[in-house]
Amino acid sequence: MKEREKKSNSWSYNPMTDSVKWTEYCAESLDKIWTKIPNFLGHIIATVAIFVFGATLRGEWILIVVHFLRQIGKSVYTGDFEDLQMDKDNLSLPLSWDNFSLERWHLKDLPYYWLYAAIGSYFMYFGIGGFIHWYFYVRRRDRAHEWKIQPEKFLSPQLELNEIFWGSVSLIFCCLVAGTLACYASNDGPLLTIYYEWDQYGWWWLFLQAIVIFVYQDYATYWIHRIYHFPWLYKRFHKLHHQYKQPTVFSVTAIHPVEIVHIQLTLLLPIVVIPVHWAPFYAVVFYTYYHAILDHSGIAFKAHWWQPWQPDATFHDNHHQYFHVNFGFNIKYWDTLHGTARRKDRVYTEDIFYGVGKSFEDVPEDILLNDLRERESENPLAYRDNQNEYVITDKDVVKKGKLKKK
Repeated sequence: MKEREKKSNSWSYNPMTDSVKWTEYCAESLDKIWTKIPNFLGHIIATVAIFVFGATLRGEWILIVVHFLRQIGKSVYTGDFEDLQMDKDNLSLPLSWDNFSLERWHLKDLPYYWLYAAIGSYFMYFGIGGFIHWYFYVRRRDRAHEWKIQPEKFLSPQLELNEIFWGSVSLIFCCLVAGTLACYASNDGPLLTIYYEWDQYGWWWLFLQAIVIFVYQDYATYWIHRIYHFPWLYKRFHKLHHQYKQPTVFSVTAIHPVEIVHIQLTLLLPIVVIPVHWAPFYAVVFYTYYHAILDHSGIAFKAHWWQPWQPDATFHDNHHQYFHVNFGFNIKYWDTLHGTARRKDRVYTEDIFYGVGKSFEDVPEDILLNDLRERESENPLAYRDNQNEYVITDKDVVKKGKLKKK
């Protein structure tokens, strides 16, 4: 406590040693407030904060506003619709500087949409992200074995600062995509296949489309993720994300800008391909982003009983800890189907590609010993029945690079 008070009074900041410990400067005040809040209410606040963080982080909140206004019969387009129809007709004209305008491409007021998306996203990233970081990594740091998947390991201050830098940079590109799409929708862009009448394509499709979108998005991102783990793409793009072997909520956007835009556009593809109602579409997107926060939190969150398809947070945390394995996100069966799920009898390292690992007999003894140490560092509480299913039992010994029974 004395050390914390000293920091809060001095307001000195060393980026090489403090990193995101800037949350400690206000920790004492937050602690005083939090002690007055009942435990159950504190859990609810933290859960809501994580959901809001995931749902709004990449600028999607502005899309929801646009589509909601259109749903209730209001438009955010401020121009003349006769001019808008004229712009549609003029799209067939050859493009030149004389007839170029944002209105012509249904992007009136585009810079404002970019600005609004960015303001909201960065507020969420540092405000709510900072709160989540404080709630677990500052407030409960001395009790890491109660909640952290890798309780004995934390990112170094340099890597914490690095993940915030790259997370902030990539967030710019996410906001550009979300802001552009929101502007295009509000200006009645003709290429979108989003509809607003609930029964326009039948009630059966209103409910079925959520399942179709969810399966498409998750399977597509499984393959995108897996492809970015091929050696050439991994070393040039995805390796940046894997600097963080102990991920935190700030890691969720700490991805190479090329890759994060690739993923975002893939998730958005249905709105220009098939008729989708905006509400079920963005409900699926919110679910996906919410679990992306959980998966990168480093916290031992577990799927609920009604989510048999959803892996626990340790599934993706294992991916960061062991690199080329567990490529799926919200449907764990993809890895089982394609043989890329983590197996107890396999060794995985950053230099063993393609998701299948190597047998104990096929790796040098030092690599095998390091693998066994990594397994022992995992928190049993992160697994079902509070038992680490990957730890080698005391009936096994390591000898000459092979696993043998006693």
